[in-house]
Amino acid sequence: MSFITGKHILRRTVLRGLGATVALPFLDAMVPARSLWSRTARAASLDRTRLVCIEMVHGAAGASDWGATQHLWSPAAVGQAFDLAPSALSPLDPFRKSLTIVSDTDVRGAEAITQPEIGGDHFRSSAVFLTQTHPKQTESSDVRAGISLDQIYANAFGQDTPIPSMQLCIENVDQAGGCAYGYSCVYTDMISWASPSEPLPMIRDPRMAFDQLFGAGGSTGERASRRRAAGSVLDYVRGQVADLTQKLDAGDRRRMERYLEDVREIERRIQKVEARNASGEARELPVAPAGVPDSFEEHVKLMFDLQAVAFAADTTRIFSFKFSRDVSNRVFAGSGSTAPFHTGSHHLDREERIADFQKINTYHVGLVPHLLEKLKAIKEGDGNVLDNSLIIYGSAMGNSNLHNHKRCPLFFAGHAGGVLKGNRHVRAEDGAPMANAMLSALNAIGVDINQFGDSTKPMDLNS
Repeated sequence: MSFITGKHILRRTVLRGLGATVALPFLDAMVPARSLWSRTARAASLDRTRLVCIEMVHGAAGASDWGATQHLWSPAAVGQAFDLAPSALSPLDPFRKSLTIVSDTDVRGAEAITQPEIGGDHFRSSAVFLTQTHPKQTESSDVRAGISLDQIYANAFGQDTPIPSMQLCIENVDQAGGCAYGYSCVYTDMISWASPSEPLPMIRDPRMAFDQLFGAGGSTGERASRRRAAGSVLDYVRGQVADLTQKLDAGDRRRMERYLEDVREIERRIQKVEARNASGEARELPVAPAGVPDSFEEHVKLMFDLQAVAFAADTTRIFSFKFSRDVSNRVFAGSGSTAPFHTGSHHLDREERIADFQKINTYHVGLVPHLLEKLKAIKEGDGNVLDNSLIIYGSAMGNSNLHNHKRCPLFFAGHAGGVLKGNRHVRAEDGAPMANAMLSALNAIGVDINQFGDSTKPMDLNS
């Protein structure tokens, strides 16, 4: 048995400097002296399940009739003996022990109910993904959907952290008014809803997210001055870091050093992006903020790294992350496809075009292991942060060529504090709503409810 001894530091200890607030990672010294490590860590993990909800628009190639026969999204076998090789989930194979695939669920809330709603699938799907609720068709401010899964969790457990939740995105979400088919742009811009009438704004700029997490600079002028000097938020707490590390044992010192190195490296990368974008060179995204990388992959990884350091310090436990925007025609060079995203999703049911769209799906999923690796590397008690996390990835659209919402892509990663076994492929019953799987996910992370969206019953995610 392993006991913790020595000086005790409060979990909510932070380092403060001029306009900067740096929370600390979880350290052995934060466990009360003479505590049994495994028991204390287990209790702590139940209070700190992290949640990341990732929405990817435009469905999946595997939701088409031909794509389903080729297992382009979900594997052929259910249970534990599945092969990911043919599917878009193949990049997740190194993490299969932490993976729960849920296939063949439907999202009825994104379907058209009345005749005027026909054709507007793209412009309501994002609002439905985390709410599983049909949104009101309106171009005005009287928008209405449902409380989103991440905010249900934030209401229950997010108030224990400095930031209850954060909402991040990659594409521009600054359009106002109506988008198309009588729907407000709010529906396609936002995926988090604090109440049925209160969508939460998304942060696209990594600099803004960094400043929110670390309280960098007390004013716009102070932040601008520090950036011009290429300084670091850590400069303001350097003395406190030195004082604290002298009191820590070797293991905690190494943990502190790694965490602060990660924070500084993220900051350097943001500074590099800002310098490059301010140089006057032509940009791929000329109207994007200076802190937004032109590279999709660089942008996503920066956002993932910010989530990892936030989880390490327990600054927040909840992120929603919108990977793209409906009808985006961005070209993803790293995917091997030259098709613009939306155009490529309308594959006309031609096998060669479905296979090409599959390349884009695989590329997007292939970025998720970056986050999983980061979370797995953060040790926590006898395990790691990935063990105590739930990552949700999916779409409220199925076959985007038909604009339908059947066989929608969905997977979970992480063990949710030990509740999810992982290494599972669960195939839903015909017509089962995605809300059934999400209800079970909410129950797994400690939210005691028996109804979510249009759910009909919980789904066994460990079968």
